Amino acid sequence: MTNNSELWLKLLCGIAVGTMVGCSSMKTPATAEVAVSKAAVESAASAGGAQYAPLEMRSAREKLDKAKKALADKEFELAADLANQAEADAKLAQSKAGSAKAKVAADAIDDDIRVLREELKRSRQ
Repeated sequence: MTNNSELWLKLLCGIAVGTMVGCSSMKTPATAEVAVSKAAVESAASAGGAQYAPLEMRSAREKLDKAKKALADKEFELAADLANQAEADAKLAQSKAGSAKAKVAADAIDDDIRVLREELKRSRQ
């Protein structure tokens, strides 16, 4: 009977260790995902996201704040989900900001070309 008791003890210890590893492994990704989303939000803000994509930036910041709260409340799965959503919103804001800046630059070049053509046309007359 001692063999059977040892087997049950080993099995229970294995389950306990597996549960602890499973819980701690969920915390690490959630913490990392919140950190990655925070960096994405900061990058989008630096790229002009607040100016060119204010709705997406607000959404990214709100979701990041909720992810931080969920992480503090040890709701790791929710924190990871919100962090991923915040990162996606931040990347969209950064992309929109980049597109808007490129359009502004293209419009400026078009204006420069128009001015040069007018000056060239005047010089030929």
